[in-house]
Amino acid sequence: MNKVAILIFLVCFILSGLAAEQSQEGVPEGFVIIPEGTFLMGSPDNEGFRNENEGPQRQVTLTSFLMGIYPVTQKEYFDIMGLNPSERKDDNLPVTNVTWFNAIEYCNLRSLKEGFTPAYTVTGPANNRTVVFNQDATGYRLPTEAEWEYACRAETTTPYSTGTAINDNTGWHYGNNSQRLQPVGQKPANTWGLFDMHGNVWEWCWDWYDVYPNEEQINPTGASSGTNRVGRGGSWFHVGQDLRSAFRSSYNPSSRSNFMGFRLVRPYVVISE
Repeated sequence: MNKVAILIFLVCFILSGLAAEQSQEGVPEGFVIIPEGTFLMGSPDNEGFRNENEGPQRQVTLTSFLMGIYPVTQKEYFDIMGLNPSERKDDNLPVTNVTWFNAIEYCNLRSLKEGFTPAYTVTGPANNRTVVFNQDATGYRLPTEAEWEYACRAETTTPYSTGTAINDNTGWHYGNNSQRLQPVGQKPANTWGLFDMHGNVWEWCWDWYDVYPNEEQINPTGASSGTNRVGRGGSWFHVGQDLRSAFRSSYNPSSRSNFMGFRLVRPYVVISE
């Protein structure tokens, strides 16, 4: 290799390193960048085990955001909240027995601890709280239902991100988990680096549970009101078809269970020093 070729190689190597470093600026440990894009949200009419509430399938466009590679663990929850409500306790297990309101509180407290603007304003008494979502905030929050499905699919269109049928690499469900919660990250990640999107724990989303609209949407945040909040992903306690990317469930926001947890997202913003 002559001197010119060596020089070109070195310059390209340095520039690629700088680009990689820059691409991770503003990304905290344990998070990945979910790229902006457009996808078909919901399931097609011919998908096996499909429920009517998974349609109509429609085009949704989302801007880029950060997402936690795991559900929030018991250690992460304890470090912020000072308690661990989970029945089966271990630092590397997902936190469970958290209400939707508990997840909102965690998001706000962690945001404040790390110097970000909280995403939620909570008012009213404990039995009648109102939560307002500030979409311009820099802090941690729950994913919207659209963000969750988009990240779970990671550009796939099959019932699972691993293919048309569930397999042992898809996720923890009733039948392959010794009937109990499992530590995070034991199954392979999807192509965007996210673990446990299928199974282990249901994950709270921001949205009120409601029927889907027919029209295309950009950064939807769900219905303006409702009774239950959306849960996504299935769990160790549920059958394999409930782990499908499009499967939807709903829970009272004050309810708690040993199969319900949550995962964090945050806007992708580079914080200047």
